[in-house]
Amino acid sequence: MSDISLIFPGQGSQFVGMGRELSNAYPVAKEMFQELDDALGYNLSRIMFEGPIELLTLTEHTQPSLMAMSAVISKIIEIESDVSLDSYINFVAGHSLGEYSALTVASAINFVDAARILKLRGQAMQTAVPNGKGAMAAVLGANMTSVEEIAAEASKVGICSVANDNSVGQIVLSGSLEAIEKAIEISKKIGIKKCILLPVSAPFHCELMVPAVEIMVEELRCLDIKQPKIKIISNVTAKSVSSPQEIRDLLIDQITATVRWRESVIHMIDNGTKRFIEIGAGKVLAGLNRRIDKNVSCSSVETPQDIEDILTLLAKDKEVE
Repeated sequence: MSDISLIFPGQGSQFVGMGRELSNAYPVAKEMFQELDDALGYNLSRIMFEGPIELLTLTEHTQPSLMAMSAVISKIIEIESDVSLDSYINFVAGHSLGEYSALTVASAINFVDAARILKLRGQAMQTAVPNGKGAMAAVLGANMTSVEEIAAEASKVGICSVANDNSVGQIVLSGSLEAIEKAIEISKKIGIKKCILLPVSAPFHCELMVPAVEIMVEELRCLDIKQPKIKIISNVTAKSVSSPQEIRDLLIDQITATVRWRESVIHMIDNGTKRFIEIGAGKVLAGLNRRIDKNVSCSSVETPQDIEDILTLLAKDKEVE
């Protein structure tokens, strides 16, 4: 059994210029970015490569962009190594929209379908709550029990719940603006290390996203989902899922449910993972994983040089075998 699992970043990892080097260096990357543009009917790859950042950070652009970045890198690794990822990867998992990247790499969802559904998901989530009515806050240095108590107290003035259990000491709350502000006030009173508002466009992964669920139920019903070729970890359950219908149901639940990233990583470690490779933009997940378990190896693949480094590592693994 392989000790390598692949992880895929979520919203917040995007940056102007992402994917440009890949497109210039690898023909398959250029082809896939063109495929992305053709599927969506506009030049999203240009927004990725050139910006402006205001356009890239619109949720309907960010979500398919990050998926594309991850899928392109994964395909390059397969082509350059001449080995299918499903032959040596233990698990795949992604943070929020990153779960769609994981499903794409595991051949459960077609690349073009993933791009289209993520654009719709981004639009649905962005429009679910009027601007200024929702918020998210990161609570640092507190355990889950304390944060749940803060959320329960803050819920007396509005919706407030745990959106992301990211790592030890990093938990994110989401809800109505007044409730999140109340949560920050409570945190200060009880001596929590830090509780800060996040610069997000909507309150993701909470009850306020119900209007997005109503839209995505119809869209996901039509999405062709196959059994993944690599074991995939669900954000909602923090466990492996393989049934296409269960994947579909959990993708719907995921819109309002807590992203259980810390538990997902622990599950992968408990089931044989010793090395995590973050595929896509940024290094956020590698940092979180090191906080969850400092003994696991974490690396990030974003640039052509990163790809060469990973290919060298994988080649050494094959020699050992």
